[in-house]
Amino acid sequence: MIKCMFEDSKKTVFLRHVVVDMLVLNKNNQILLVKRAPRLTRGNKYTVPGGYLNRDENLVEGALREFKEETGFDGRILHLFMINDNPNRRKEDRQNVCFVFIAEVISGEKKLNDEVTEIKWFDLENIPGEDAFAFDHREMIELYFEYLKKPFELPILGFNKKI
Repeated sequence: MIKCMFEDSKKTVFLRHVVVDMLVLNKNNQILLVKRAPRLTRGNKYTVPGGYLNRDENLVEGALREFKEETGFDGRILHLFMINDNPNRRKEDRQNVCFVFIAEVISGEKKLNDEVTEIKWFDLENIPGEDAFAFDHREMIELYFEYLKKPFELPILGFNKKI
């Protein structure tokens, strides 16, 4: 949570973070996952590439920046998949509001960094189990698989199923 004091209030308030995540498939129908560094919250766990939106950047800029930082790849946003504003998301401690994009790699080479210890493509039927994931990203991926089998209207707003 972000602790703030507004100009017109003497009361401290807590705000929610904005995060941007990327669901990225390759031409072999594999999804890209990254493994978080041990020093991070829920370290050694898989996630989709993504992170916090910086001040003075829009959602697309933030998503593409995070994607490049975490993978070394340049990407292209194809669609907004969902906005998850559920304040009670599983495995979340900061009540993040998450904008999830469907994207593709357009260039670059896989490159590890201080936040990511592994970058790996997984076949859709062989993604790691729930315990191997940080946050609620596996459930988000499962919803994406449902969309790939039988497309529905996007974006999903306020997803509260299990996520």
